Amino acid sequence: MARFGINPENTYGIGIPDLRKLAREIGVDHALSLQLWESSVHEARILASLIDDPGLVTQTQMDSWVKDFDSWDVCDQCCANLFDRTEFAYQKAAAWSSHHREFIKRAGFALMASLARHDKGAHDEAFAAFFPIIKSQSTDDRNFVKKAINWALRQMGKRSPGLNIKAIETAREIREMDSKSARWIASDAIRELTGRAVRERMRRLGSGR
Repeated sequence: MARFGINPENTYGIGIPDLRKLAREIGVDHALSLQLWESSVHEARILASLIDDPGLVTQTQMDSWVKDFDSWDVCDQCCANLFDRTEFAYQKAAAWSSHHREFIKRAGFALMASLARHDKGAHDEAFAAFFPIIKSQSTDDRNFVKKAINWALRQMGKRSPGLNIKAIETAREIREMDSKSARWIASDAIRELTGRAVRERMRRLGSGR
């Protein structure tokens, strides 16, 4: 776990497939989710994100949990399993993306990426508002932040033909910035978003197939 940049403190070494199986057995349980989170155990917190009810999650809970993030996997799991299904998701993505703490800031961009993947009914305009944020924060050279910014940019650029064009335009602007981090974020995103697989996906989406 430590080799992959995961905090090994307070952990049992239980894999995600086993946690997902356990979550299916438990079902939705908001009260238990809160108890699991308070345990501070690494896997218990991931399990908490799998069984919580997004309809019962408050802004206070989200702000409290995000302050406890101490590992990229807990951050990403919470954003992809739970936070992106709450009514506050877009608001928190924008708010957290400029935070000074590494994992809170990562959460903002992980949430953008998760929304781009999972919120099928959202209009392009909801994501277009994130591009200026991505550009403004792209000089942050912290590893877990810049990778999340890149992730968000790529996921939005794969969502629709219109967002693909906007993401590539934004990446090209970022690439011109005097920052090693920005250049990496942009170059990696451009490579994927202009690649054959994504171009074919955009063609299918554009033709309605």
